[in-house]
Amino acid sequence: MPFPFFTPGAPRRRPLRTACAALAAAVALAACSRAEPPWHLTDVTGHLPDLSFSLTGGDGRPVDAAAFRGRVALVYFGYTHCPDVCPETMARLMEVLAKLGPQARDVRILFVSVDPARDTPRALQSYVAAFDAEHARGLTGTDGQIEALAKRYRVAYQMEKRDPSGNYEVTHSSAVYVFDAHGRARLLATDRDSPDAIAADVRRILGPDSST
Repeated sequence: MPFPFFTPGAPRRRPLRTACAALAAAVALAACSRAEPPWHLTDVTGHLPDLSFSLTGGDGRPVDAAAFRGRVALVYFGYTHCPDVCPETMARLMEVLAKLGPQARDVRILFVSVDPARDTPRALQSYVAAFDAEHARGLTGTDGQIEALAKRYRVAYQMEKRDPSGNYEVTHSSAVYVFDAHGRARLLATDRDSPDAIAADVRRILGPDSST
């Protein structure tokens, strides 16, 4: 079964960076021409579509993007069996929430599975709850739904060869997509961006009113 943005020879257990690098290059020139202060993260405003999906939540019920309007969404594509990149990214996002303090109430982390065959709603619910049951939500769906959403946001992923026991890994992009309260794509954070940098830009998107 083909997967979006397949990259032959991609290393195991490492995030795919090609799509993120191409997107960053595409917006660099536009970012330089803006008068507002520069962002710490990559500004993708106007270069990616608004947040839109119809998936299945951790409670097994259908959920769409409208359910998260009014909050800043940090969207990450990963899977619960990930041995390193996913837990590291989730831990980094927990640091971001901690730095935001009371403003974190207006932020949601959306963990979208790229391994729907194993990531049942219950498995996702347990996984995200182990990090933060209040702010993190697990989302899964059919192969077609996940592929379409990944293509929408230029997310790369591929299944590795299964071992004799049936286990396998999924090589995937490690970027975190930041959408504002209106569902507009605003920023792209990579694994090279520190929790301080992410928190500073998310705080800027939240605005001063969110701290009251």
